[in-house]
Amino acid sequence: MTTKIKRSQFKTFLNTTPAASPGSETYFLVADGVVDASIDYGPKTTEETYIDEDSATISLDSYAPKMAITATAKKGDPVFEFIDNLRVNRSILGDAETTVVNVWLYETPAGTAYPAEQQAASIQIDKFGGKGGDATQIDYTINYLGDAVDGDFDTADSSFTATGA
Repeated sequence: MTTKIKRSQFKTFLNTTPAASPGSETYFLVADGVVDASIDYGPKTTEETYIDEDSATISLDSYAPKMAITATAKKGDPVFEFIDNLRVNRSILGDAETTVVNVWLYETPAGTAYPAEQQAASIQIDKFGGKGGDATQIDYTINYLGDAVDGDFDTADSSFTATGA
């Protein structure tokens, strides 16, 4: 028998203190004011049609994952405050980098620790504002950097431990 996985069983946590030493990150849930967030894996492919064939051969070469987010601006939400600070300062390069952890709550936990992946990320601010009379929106993209690190995320204390650490 199969079981549907609800979106609430896949959570993303953002490190709002990227300057902290490894192991002392401060992760907060990306959720307040967010109604849609999906990882676009951005597959990179090579398509070739060999001289002795009529159909192309497509190979998957790499991925360029990112997560585009539209959120209602909510003062007091640690994730919004972090993202808004990046916007106000027009942060670029290393100043726009942090880490995120994607947690798979649909997997079997070890106590309060669930399988997860930690990812270095660069935050791109896309838009800020909205229509008159509406709540202010902030659109940003979490651009994943390099390869993810597998591990476990403890939901009790919001900490990530790499597999084998």
